[in-house]
Amino acid sequence: MQVDFYHLQTQTLEEVLPKLLEKAYAAGKNTVVKVGTSERVEFLSSHLWTYDDTSFLPHGTRKDGNGEMQPIWLTSGEDIPNGASFLFLVDGAQVEPDRLENIERIFNIFDGNSADAVNQARHFWKTLKETNHTLSYWQQENGRWIKKA
Repeated sequence: MQVDFYHLQTQTLEEVLPKLLEKAYAAGKNTVVKVGTSERVEFLSSHLWTYDDTSFLPHGTRKDGNGEMQPIWLTSGEDIPNGASFLFLVDGAQVEPDRLENIERIFNIFDGNSADAVNQARHFWKTLKETNHTLSYWQQENGRWIKKA
């Protein structure tokens, strides 16, 4: 499994997440976005409807229902009703490595301005490194993502 760590430094999650989800959706990959709290799930859901007047990202939450029909599912729980092959971890959301059997790729997006978020990402990296996953580390430079490891 491929695990990509995105270290936010110059942009916010609200700026980065929609662009990454657009790419996943364009690739035809069902996706789950696991968020730290249910309040943030609702905030991000609303944001995905309004972030760009020219874009459309079909998505849903438990509040919307029909999870099996949603190409992008936002949750603060462990549910993956759409058979997702991509998993985004944001706002400190975590997942146990043994729950990832059907996931092709994880995007762990963390706030580089938060010592707690950086430490959590480092711990997750070390945990996954021991299980032989393919890990990549991406950092922002001049508004672009540069692969560092």
